[in-house]
Amino acid sequence: MSLTLLKTSVFRFGLAGLIVACITAPAPAQTFQTTAPYALLMDYDTRTVLFEKAADDLMAPASTAKIMTAEIVFHEITEGRLKLDDEFTISENAWRKGGASAGGSSMFAALNSRVRIEDLIKGLVIQSGNDAAIALAEGIAGSEENFAAMMTKRARQLGLQKSTFTNPWGRGDPAQKVTAREMAFLSAHVIEAYPELYKYFGEKEFTWNKVRQLNRNPLLTMDLGADGLKTGNIEESGFGLVGAAKQGEQRLIVVVNGSKTAKDRADEARKLIQWGMRAFESKVLFQSGDVIGTAKMFGGDSADVQLVAKGPVKVLIPRGSGERISAKIVYDGPIQAPVEEGVEIARLKVTRGSVLALDLPLRTKTRVGVGPLWRRAFDAGYELTGTLIRKNLSKN
Repeated sequence: MSLTLLKTSVFRFGLAGLIVACITAPAPAQTFQTTAPYALLMDYDTRTVLFEKAADDLMAPASTAKIMTAEIVFHEITEGRLKLDDEFTISENAWRKGGASAGGSSMFAALNSRVRIEDLIKGLVIQSGNDAAIALAEGIAGSEENFAAMMTKRARQLGLQKSTFTNPWGRGDPAQKVTAREMAFLSAHVIEAYPELYKYFGEKEFTWNKVRQLNRNPLLTMDLGADGLKTGNIEESGFGLVGAAKQGEQRLIVVVNGSKTAKDRADEARKLIQWGMRAFESKVLFQSGDVIGTAKMFGGDSADVQLVAKGPVKVLIPRGSGERISAKIVYDGPIQAPVEEGVEIARLKVTRGSVLALDLPLRTKTRVGVGPLWRRAFDAGYELTGTLIRKNLSKN
């Protein structure tokens, strides 16, 4: 596949444009159809989105919110603030709201018992225990409310800009909303950042308090190479699932939500994974270290700074078909000098047909120091002129 790069000037504050024109045929429409109201299929390695449906619309996560709960627990362990052998108490709040008598999923932890963190993790991700989620939240943050604030803050740190959490176990709440795209990226982060802890998602059963329960993820029983993550179901969400499967060197992450039945949820997720595993091939757009574009500097000893990705930039395209791929570099700019080497200041957004296939951070290739006084004065005048022009255009 040959690529022709054409830089275009886009007159908009904070936006630099890059068009990648490739192959000969027009982009085909998505050929896969799903009954799920919300869906997304993503390649884990390249972060290419293979299929999407209402992927940026807000939806109720139900128990898939426990992926965010698990992320915070895993992060606390990785940072050394928590150990697997530490113990948390099952409070009356956790027992009453998350226990079996509440009618939801539970690990059947006894009131006032002390439970190891590792067992609470298993209760959370294998049995989908609401009591486990509440106990972890209270043990880490003192209350569910404090932990929910941590969840949303952590989501923003991870680049999830739309998702908001109000409780750690997926209870219905008009303010607790996520998107399919962000749940996929959250799951990819969990898999990448915590490989030794992610394994709990793939365990097929767990027994606690003499109650043996099977993992609620139906993909684990199918011959798909599935090893995670979570299901969810409340009235506000319908039946949902965030799953991951690996075959050979390829791993896919699937999100479906809003299905009418558990069978529909399982069938749609399975079909998406099977389609994704056979229908795509990887193409390299940029090698590791290639300069992808530039960002304009303000007051620097250089007018621009070169932008690179963390590694090679690859995208998956349908096997044997030609597509036109377009891409743009987006940043809030111009960038104020000085800026250090390796700082993430822009994003590369690659579109394949109507699908936002890639959305990757770009970082500075070199350091740009503060420029001389004449450069700063020139840039200030240039920016002032641009601001006045934009204001006049906005009035017309």
